[in-house]
Amino acid sequence: MPRIVPIEKLRNIGIVAHIDAGKTTTTERILYYTGKTYKIGEVHEGAAVMDWMEQEKERGITITAATTACYWERFGEKYQINIIDTPGHVDFSVEVVRSMKVLDGIVFIFSAVEGVQPQSEANWRWADRFNVPRIAFINKLDRLGADFYRVFDEIGEKLSIKPVAIQIPIGAEEDFKGVIDLIERKAIIWLEETLGAKYEIVDIPDEYKERAEEWRNKMVETIVETDDTLMEKYLEGEEVTVEELRSALRRATINRTLVPVLCGSAFKNKGVQPLLDAVIDYLPSPLDLPPVKGVNPKTGEEVERPPLDDAPFCAYVFKVMADPYAGQLTYFRVFSGKIEAGSHVYNATKDRKERMGRLLIMHANSREDVQEIAAGEIAAAVGLDATTGDTICDEKHPILLEKLEFPDPVIAVAIEPKTKKDQEKLSQVLNKFMKEDPTFKVSVDPETGQTLIHGMGELHLEVMVDRMKKEYGIEVNVGKPQVAYKETIEGKAIGEGKFIRQTGGRGQYGHAVIEIEPLERGKGFEFENAIVGGVIPKEFIPAVEAGIKEAMENGILAGYPIVDVKVKLFDGSFHEVDSSEIAFKIAGSLAFKDAAKKAGLVLLEPIMEVEVETPDEYVGDVIGDLNSRRGKIMGMEKKGIITFIRAQVPLAEMFGYATTLRSLTQGRGTFIMKFSHYDKVPQQIAEKIIGERMAAKS
Repeated sequence: MPRIVPIEKLRNIGIVAHIDAGKTTTTERILYYTGKTYKIGEVHEGAAVMDWMEQEKERGITITAATTACYWERFGEKYQINIIDTPGHVDFSVEVVRSMKVLDGIVFIFSAVEGVQPQSEANWRWADRFNVPRIAFINKLDRLGADFYRVFDEIGEKLSIKPVAIQIPIGAEEDFKGVIDLIERKAIIWLEETLGAKYEIVDIPDEYKERAEEWRNKMVETIVETDDTLMEKYLEGEEVTVEELRSALRRATINRTLVPVLCGSAFKNKGVQPLLDAVIDYLPSPLDLPPVKGVNPKTGEEVERPPLDDAPFCAYVFKVMADPYAGQLTYFRVFSGKIEAGSHVYNATKDRKERMGRLLIMHANSREDVQEIAAGEIAAAVGLDATTGDTICDEKHPILLEKLEFPDPVIAVAIEPKTKKDQEKLSQVLNKFMKEDPTFKVSVDPETGQTLIHGMGELHLEVMVDRMKKEYGIEVNVGKPQVAYKETIEGKAIGEGKFIRQTGGRGQYGHAVIEIEPLERGKGFEFENAIVGGVIPKEFIPAVEAGIKEAMENGILAGYPIVDVKVKLFDGSFHEVDSSEIAFKIAGSLAFKDAAKKAGLVLLEPIMEVEVETPDEYVGDVIGDLNSRRGKIMGMEKKGIITFIRAQVPLAEMFGYATTLRSLTQGRGTFIMKFSHYDKVPQQIAEKIIGERMAAKS
């Protein structure tokens, strides 16, 4: 398929926000105004096009990142906008992270009432890490308590960036009518009765002229500071033209020096068309960004790929989905070159050739077959056996792009099919889910033989269980949530492990002496080989390390993995005939167990960062309840009649919290939580957990 627009007229953008800031509503308006849909899909009615999963419709939230393509005219030219609508709920933040890897720009949406919320801060940091240019849209200006100017200041303070307002609102709350375009010095007023499709561009109303001039001067000063030529012109008293302002702001946005800020009310259909103009004006095309860099897997040399159709093919797989009709759908972004349906590609991550079957342009869950995908495009393929994070490329010009790291799950539940005939089917479905979602894991409890599913939160696992039933017809029994506890050591110690078996003929001999010490939280495992003089031959050192790792994985105190330990192997002995890898592996395991018991083992639990949003009158009850859950209150912030309470609470105490909060606040309180860190479990509680764990094993 030939390109519909040239690559310089292509925009790959993500819509990112905290839950309930109006992200999917904004995307639905974009699809309507660009002619992609003929009816506005409302989230609250379960009719949003981009929230196509049954679980999304039921809950009114986005669970999976949906992609679509639409077109917008600007100054008489046609532009293509590829959009990824991402979830705002922390349990599904993997969807945001993997999308950022393939985006050229982001529209961050902030609620004019709640302002900059925790998930927006977390996502902003991810965007910093991936160096993605962005613009901000302050939404919900029609809502009670909306304050554009407060949220504008918050964006600068909380996100450590330089925002530049290119619009200010006309009216607020129920009187919100439109916006003032500070660049053009014009007012845009939306006509209420036309679904927002029609608006008038008029002179700035007299009562707003002074404020508009004040904010325009601020805007001009902020923009010219990024451009020496314009700064000189401005200081000499010359007028900086609209075109010069736009060009300078575009450069500053792409360089991530400035973030343009717009405003509106997506639900009331006000502000979306100028937002689309801003996407075209200020966010980059693939050509505006540096070539993607990677390494040649054969030579280890750094290589780069420019976003050109005639460059060697290179694409990144950012998402995998099991489709009941088409099989596995593999979503990818082409960074360079082009690919045709049915051709072969090289999977540089897995070091194997694969065949591209059908190529599809996706619109949420509907699709359009195409023959070719070119540089800069986002598409899906049927037939690839790739996983998230894989690089696919031209075999003659291999390149490996940096793979994403995902957080470990913090919660698990035991599941079993209600009927024996579903056992094998369940196993296949769980494997599909693991391929789709890198934060979803499956394990088997060695003591009980139960199948455990692990995820990022209760909602995450609830959705997975619901999908088993609705998509695959598998009913399962679900056990109580289990916390992913870990073990660690408190001090230094030396341990010795000897494994000797003499049973006639060739025996077994392995002997290792190690020193262990605790590492900082989150550092994992370090192994130091300090053997001198060949007291253990070097070919047996990896076996000792493997034995230590196995002992750490199985735990000692209560069978939970041991973390944050440095191990130094410094002594031992061997036998010319009887020593073997297996003997040294067992010796390493015995030495570690010996040292760990001497060093003092403690239990660690996941601590969650919780933010509760509650009307003022319930603050006392909410804080009292958090304290009863071993929570530490970290801070409070008042915004209008709502108070935001930040706390750190052990995950073990947070099960069922949603129900409690609803009853404490008469259904008006909401909360989000995300993993913060691991911390020591108080002695009394640790003894109870260890006792229960041991009883379950016996």
